[in-house]
Amino acid sequence: MALVLEAAELPADAIEVGRILDAWGIKGWFKVLPYSASPEALFSSKRWFLQPSEKGAKTFTGTVQLSIKEAKDHSDSVVASAYEVPDRDAAEALRGARIFVARSSFPTPDKDEYYWIDLIGLDVINREGVALGAVSELMSTGPQTLLVVAYEHEGKPAERMIPFVSAYVDAVDLPARRITVDWQPDY
Repeated sequence: MALVLEAAELPADAIEVGRILDAWGIKGWFKVLPYSASPEALFSSKRWFLQPSEKGAKTFTGTVQLSIKEAKDHSDSVVASAYEVPDRDAAEALRGARIFVARSSFPTPDKDEYYWIDLIGLDVINREGVALGAVSELMSTGPQTLLVVAYEHEGKPAERMIPFVSAYVDAVDLPARRITVDWQPDY
């Protein structure tokens, strides 16, 4: 059976959450490499938006939408099936496609839990009100996550890393776009 994909508009709040690695099995399932260790967005959203990879064979152009039947954990990846993908050949045609999900469809995090995407760009200040920079990325070191905070030092770009743990992070204020920490500029 042929792969029939419907053109779609990428939502304004779309976040890239993974990519399709390959077909999985013979019934149209496909294997996904999630970009997060906790891929809840892939499980909670029933509409995924795909764009072709920058390299490799392109079986479609622009943005298309998949209606997800099921997505589940499978060892170090996620496997999924979609109504538009009837068999292995159709699943193979999606190899390399980039997966986007609307941020509004992410599950609501628990108290004191945050999506990394929501922390990037927040200003970081310490308890004394000294500006330490802005979060440029987050880095997982295994036991903890580090905030990578970009700032200028003597006119040159610099970075400081602050453990994203309660011992150092006093408050995260998403509406004010600010994180308050127990950290000094000379640490």
